[in-house]
Formats: sequence, structure tokens, C-alpha cells
Amino acid sequence: MSEIIASMAGSVWKVLVQVGDQVEEGQDVVILESMKMEIPIAADFDGTVKEVKVAEGEFVNEGDVIVVVE
Repeated sequence: MSEIIASMAGSVWKVLVQVGDQVEEGQDVVILESMKMEIPIAADFDGTVKEVKVAEGEFVNEGDVIVVVE
């Protein structure tokens, strides 16, 4: 299993995937909001979403796991 991590601290503005979804390398999975900017977080690899560890409105820190992909 592989983990997609937050590249910066911010609030989860939108979760774009659900458990069971297929993702491709470069596909956005979550959009963070920080300092009034929207920052997309993309998958670094292809796979199937096994777990979404964040919810819209939550705050994440840089390095937090946001999605687990297999």
C-alpha cells in the first residue's frame, strides 16, 4: 500500500475520491485551502483508494497521510 501525504498544512476544502475509486498518477485526490489559496494534492502513482483519512473541513499538517492507495 502507498500513502498520499499533505505537502503543506491547510484545511481540507474538497475530497475528490472515495474508497474503491481508481486513481491515476497525477490525478487530484484532495484540495487543501491555505492562506485563501486552493492547493490540489495529486496521486504519485496508479491504484485503488483503500482509505480516505481526512474529511472536508479538517485541518491537516504537512506530512499527514490523507489517502491510502493500493
